[in-house]
Amino acid sequence: MLRGLYAITDPLLTPTHSLLHQVQQALLGGARIIQYRDKTSPVSQRLQSAGQLRELTRAHGALLIINDDLDLCLEVNADGVHLGQEDTSLIQARQQLGRNKIIGATCHGSEELARKALDEGANYLAFGRFFPSRTKPDALPADLNSLRPFLTRCPVPTVAIGGITLNNAPQLVDAGFSMLAVINDLFDRNDTEHHCQQYAALFS
Repeated sequence: MLRGLYAITDPLLTPTHSLLHQVQQALLGGARIIQYRDKTSPVSQRLQSAGQLRELTRAHGALLIINDDLDLCLEVNADGVHLGQEDTSLIQARQQLGRNKIIGATCHGSEELARKALDEGANYLAFGRFFPSRTKPDALPADLNSLRPFLTRCPVPTVAIGGITLNNAPQLVDAGFSMLAVINDLFDRNDTEHHCQQYAALFS
């Protein structure tokens, strides 16, 4: 199931009033994983939005991942969480979430961070940014060529993130990434469903 287009929401690009419609367009286009990422809205609003996304992703047979909020993940029974290097530790997250939830870990461009995350039980590893990112312009760059050998033998699925477009996506799939995490190139446009179809075709 951890394969394909991984769409990440953003409070500016997917505001509350259009969030469900935009995510539904992504799901209709073939997105397989949705990450709800909102660190700014009030707790009550995040709970409502996450609950609605849970119903929507379930209806489409897709996964719902919550960005760095274990309590919210449990409250809406999401499929798992994604943790950055400054977020809750993987070990603590596993203790709180149990064995059956998915835990993804940000590894930037570091094999060392990836091996640590594997040792701590991550279900997938995220690498990037590989290209300039509008969402996180200060994110550290990652080198695709140096990661290629690790990607080919990594025992869990991997996701690429950061400045991904349809023009540069094929090289990431060719390098061995199981998933592509995309924000701007999906949600900063009016043809989200059609655009997602083109991403999904890269995995078929």
